[in-house]
Amino acid sequence: MKKIIFTLAIFLGFGLNSTLANGNGANNNSENNVRTIKSPRFARPLIEKWIEEYAKAESGVTFQIAKGKGDADLTVAVVDQQDKNADIIKQHVYIGETAVLPITARSSEAAKLLEGKHLNAKKLKQLFFLNDEFEEEVKKNKTFEAITIYSGSNAASVATSFAHNFGAESSSFRGKRIAGDDLFLNTAITKDPLGVTFNTLSNIFDLKSRHLKNDLSLIGLDLKKDVANSFSDNGTLDDVLNILESGKPDEVAVEKVAITFNSTDEAVNRFLQWVLENGTKYNHQYGLLNLDKKEASAQINKVQNTLTAQK
Repeated sequence: MKKIIFTLAIFLGFGLNSTLANGNGANNNSENNVRTIKSPRFARPLIEKWIEEYAKAESGVTFQIAKGKGDADLTVAVVDQQDKNADIIKQHVYIGETAVLPITARSSEAAKLLEGKHLNAKKLKQLFFLNDEFEEEVKKNKTFEAITIYSGSNAASVATSFAHNFGAESSSFRGKRIAGDDLFLNTAITKDPLGVTFNTLSNIFDLKSRHLKNDLSLIGLDLKKDVANSFSDNGTLDDVLNILESGKPDEVAVEKVAITFNSTDEAVNRFLQWVLENGTKYNHQYGLLNLDKKEASAQINKVQNTLTAQK
């Protein structure tokens, strides 16, 4: 009898271990079938669209937005072409471009002070930066003296790209620095009647109505008459995108948006191939400019070559 009970206990033990092993295996498989993507908020709606559409086209591997500050399988970021450190990023593909425009709060004191002014690149530099070359001129400009500049301090901020567009460094911004995502810059100027800042198109425009967000106003730029209205509060997101894809004025900072990734992960490479061949058609919908055809083709070839090498 004891022998029978002992044998039964061993049998049940093996069964339990097998169940636990299978359970752990399922969990491991589940984890292995998930890839995470880290993205600043200006690009997040586009990334979420990709994830949604890719799930319809491909099954087996799930992509999701990364939570917290840990590492991710893919990272979306603005790549400053003038930043020498950008060269250290070896595994990346470009998926589009983002434009950055100067803004203030609608009907604010700052908006009234700048109303009717059409600022060229030199005047924008005077407004936003402390620069020895323009120091005396800035001091004489009472309008600029009265305005408080807000700029981002986060590593993912477009502050560096905006500064480099005017031949300045991000350390030379006047005014106050805001930590966190660039979307917080909008909040800062709505709380300060004399606040002025800058932001990406998808943080400035309502993606559904295609018009400026109700509480924001564009700062007038020195542009040709046939495009100036599109860069006013009357313009639309689509007007701005179409104009910038045909030519980029000095007054507007435009930088490439890249995804950095682990090229040894076949699931990631297949996702990127889908993004470059199918996902970028949503760029305009979510406020990003398209790459020119030659550049877009080069990015597709980069991923395809990686996939071929893995076979």
